[in-house]
Amino acid sequence: MSPITAVGVLPARWGSTRFPGKSLAPVAGKPLIVRVLERARMARRLREILVATDDERIRQAVERAGGRVVMTRPDHPSGTDRVAEAVSGMSDGIVANIQGDEPLIDPELIDRLVDVMASEPGWDMATAASPIAGEAEAAMPSVCKVVMGAGDRAVYFSRHPIPFVRDAAFRAAGTLRWRHIGIYLYRREFLDRLVAEPPCLLEKAECLEQLRALHMGARIKVLRTREAGSGVDEPGDIGRVEAIIRRQEGGAA
Repeated sequence: MSPITAVGVLPARWGSTRFPGKSLAPVAGKPLIVRVLERARMARRLREILVATDDERIRQAVERAGGRVVMTRPDHPSGTDRVAEAVSGMSDGIVANIQGDEPLIDPELIDRLVDVMASEPGWDMATAASPIAGEAEAAMPSVCKVVMGAGDRAVYFSRHPIPFVRDAAFRAAGTLRWRHIGIYLYRREFLDRLVAEPPCLLEKAECLEQLRALHMGARIKVLRTREAGSGVDEPGDIGRVEAIIRRQEGGAA
């Protein structure tokens, strides 16, 4: 039997609702999508990395950086649907959807998620989460929260602070709230089923595509990590990310 291989895909579109053209926004001297691509290339468990886009400007920027681009339809309802089109015809058993606005994504986390999917066949998907620092972060709609059950199986994702703490005197023994990190790994056959299913009401309400998978009964493993990364949701996030990159690169721009 051939070993299970994994391919990584970075979905990137021009028309971000909160930040049009975000993929090409300069971050410490490089387009955002190129920053993400460079981090993804550090992972050892991906056979190949693609950028899936419908925009010629993004294609040109990625190819100038030496990346491979797959042009996709402009009308996909989510990044997952774009990823599925990009890998159609490929034989990889695992597909990694690496969000194109996570320039500090941890390459080792990508590898750990691939290992989970390769070694534990009971999971349809895998993703990651890190502890939420406090109530202010928990209240931010741009921060997706996840609640896990037994075996760290995802129970629900929300933009609302979950779980709700009814008793003000309650003190949890460990971390109660977890921040969802923008990476998904799919078993290939489940990805094909997922994109054939129309968006459900919960997905439409929260604007969270992973809720479609839960609606279908998916078993989603949530890998706990201390490293949260730092995504770019709006223009004001760029300065914060650039400061981290400059620290990591020893002051280089």
